[in-house]
Amino acid sequence: MRRVVLDTKVLAAALRSDQGASRRCVEAALDGRFELVVSIPLVLEYEAILTRPEQLAASGLSRAEVGEILDGLVQVASWIRLDFLWRPMLRDADDEMVIETAMNGGAGLVITFNERDFVPAASAFGIEVVRPAVLLKLLEKDLA
Repeated sequence: MRRVVLDTKVLAAALRSDQGASRRCVEAALDGRFELVVSIPLVLEYEAILTRPEQLAASGLSRAEVGEILDGLVQVASWIRLDFLWRPMLRDADDEMVIETAMNGGAGLVITFNERDFVPAASAFGIEVVRPAVLLKLLEKDLA
């Protein structure tokens, strides 16, 4: 089973639109179609970003509803401990915990819209960086 880390922006997109690939990736995680890998710092970032007033307004969700969605994700996720911090590796310090979670958790994929910033660091550790639509195609291939 594929071990995957979702970038925060992918979760934000999933909450803003029920039609996109990001939403289908979150649904696939909840359905156990891949192993979602998380760490405490990453989940704290998810919560901090997804409950910002502008994000709540854009998604049309309440803090409680976002909390329920996050609760569902963390219940199906594999929790890992960050044994090694690799900072600084990326231009955006907020992205560091995504790549650290992937490296420490043995994830083969990081799902993001920001491939350009993630690829140099991720590829050095054998981690593939792809957009949500690519993950969905990979999951379809896995079923075939």
